[in-house]
Amino acid sequence: MAEVIGIVIFAFLIALSITLHELGHFIPAKRFGVKVTEFMIGFGPALWKKTKGETTYGLKAVPLGGYVRMIGMLPPGKNDPEGQLRRGSTGRFATMISDARQQSMEEVGPGDQNRVFYKLPVHKRVIIMLGGITMNLIFAAVLFSIVLVGIGLPKPSLEVGAVVACTPSSAHPSGSPLPSGNCPTGTDKTPAIISGLSKGDVITSVNGTAVADWDAVSAQLRASAGKIISVGVQRSGSSLMIPLEVATIDRPVFDEAGFPTGKTQPSGFVGISPGVEYVSQPWSAVPAYMWDITTASAKALVTLPVRLYELVKDTLIGGGERAIDGPVSVVGVSRLGGDIAAMDQPMKGKIATFLSLAASLNLFLALFNLLPILPLDGGHVAGALYEAVRRWFAKVRGKPDPGPADVARLLPVAYVMAIALVGMGVIVIWADLVKPISLG
Repeated sequence: MAEVIGIVIFAFLIALSITLHELGHFIPAKRFGVKVTEFMIGFGPALWKKTKGETTYGLKAVPLGGYVRMIGMLPPGKNDPEGQLRRGSTGRFATMISDARQQSMEEVGPGDQNRVFYKLPVHKRVIIMLGGITMNLIFAAVLFSIVLVGIGLPKPSLEVGAVVACTPSSAHPSGSPLPSGNCPTGTDKTPAIISGLSKGDVITSVNGTAVADWDAVSAQLRASAGKIISVGVQRSGSSLMIPLEVATIDRPVFDEAGFPTGKTQPSGFVGISPGVEYVSQPWSAVPAYMWDITTASAKALVTLPVRLYELVKDTLIGGGERAIDGPVSVVGVSRLGGDIAAMDQPMKGKIATFLSLAASLNLFLALFNLLPILPLDGGHVAGALYEAVRRWFAKVRGKPDPGPADVARLLPVAYVMAIALVGMGVIVIWADLVKPISLG
């Protein structure tokens, strides 16, 4: 049940992200006088729609995005009279461009000639197209602020979070007991079990020395292999001093980069692990945290084609496991939301993980939409900026105003990109259905 609730909640967060993105386009477009005929969340057949004023609002069956339809997205051709279309070629691409222009012109009704998108000043077009990205960034900042300042980042606490039953050995490295509850032959109970240390005990001292954090506890226990020590704890409001004999186990040795060297060294072992506490961060930590996630998202975006190839070759064809940091669709992310809800962790931790995942998704969507290729927002921004530069050069050289940039000529590229994006989406969604990423 918790998993289903998690999926529903995360699906809602994704829908909210899409809605905010489209509002980022819709609000400035209306403010600048552009006629907006549709505001839709999703694609495909309409599940619900309502017309208010000149705009039809609706929800569609496939929740993989949304769109705002503004009239006059494409300018007329260079030699086309206002409101008319001249066909100059019968080539396939020329016909495709001509048909798109015709459809764009048909959206412009009587009295709408000055409410078309392409007639806006460049800076207003840029504001409209960057509005969706801006909303994603603002939403991400709000979510990260809730996580960092409102909830806090997790760190090991002095409270005992778990007690291991059996001392690990080469034959039984996990320390798990048998189904009977007894330790495997040749494996002893842990010092924590023998001494009576329990989950929920708060450690205050080791061998009479007060400890400030779990690192201090861990360091003293590991350095006390084979020794009898006393551990001070708070339990149910009472102070206790618990004697125990620290066991000795061989732990792997890691190099400076964190990789195992293949060597081991004897170390103290008690059989306890820390609980988790959430420490609120200052507001100043939010920008730096967002920057770290943004750089990681940018790297993921650059390597996306390679990751997609590996997904097909290694997972869908090769049958291997999904990479936890590989590409994932809204279907997969929603399933991850279900996994998070079903995890055995404090509610604070579940909420923080939920919001962090949603915030990271919004950051990635913002970066993805910034790519300067149609049909993405960045493609429209690039077209507007190219127009501004071209007009500036014409002015400097004393040439006539060249007019709007003919972005319609890029439609073949946009169609190829749209097909590629749909294909990528189909592959990742299929992977999420047949080989989902799991946090378990």
